[in-house]
Amino acid sequence: MRYQEIRAEFDSKTITVYQAYNKNIALSAIKYQKFEKPFSFNRMTWIKPSFLWLMERSNWGNKSNQEYILAIKIKRECWEKALSLGVLTDPDKEVYSSGYEWEKQFREAKVHIQWDPERTLKGGKLQERTIQVGISRFLIEEYNSDWINEIVDLTPLVKKMSLLRKAGKYKEVKRFLPKERVYPLDEVIGNRIGLR
Repeated sequence: MRYQEIRAEFDSKTITVYQAYNKNIALSAIKYQKFEKPFSFNRMTWIKPSFLWLMERSNWGNKSNQEYILAIKIKRECWEKALSLGVLTDPDKEVYSSGYEWEKQFREAKVHIQWDPERTLKGGKLQERTIQVGISRFLIEEYNSDWINEIVDLTPLVKKMSLLRKAGKYKEVKRFLPKERVYPLDEVIGNRIGLR
């Protein structure tokens, strides 16, 4: 397995990413199939294709303001557009010729790319790193109006999985996990975001 790779649930048209929100933002998004205020259109929003990474981050929907778990199906061409505009959140020497070059690109970036340790079902860190993508305020309206195909409420399922997990029934939890696999990506984009 590669050290940094995109693993996701996807089909021929869409890729599923995950976000956690409070009740007010989530219920509105589920109802209208797009985000409405109090969702903020003035700051970066982070989307993650790794379900288990978001589970660790949100403590399985138990953290304050992260009680609702949304699966957001976005168009693959839009996902790849985001990656093609992405600038890493740190100056990876394999991607940037100098710290100055990275700093200049990062200042002007419409999309931020961050690699974080992938997680196990029990919350442990893996050596492999998974991607999260920050959509800036310059693209967020486009993300909301054009990129999203469907918003699915996973909250009841996550609550069920969390209870099974607390009971130590990990085999049962595994049955409900999304079928994530390596996402095929153009080599030029892959090199830009530090895929390896």
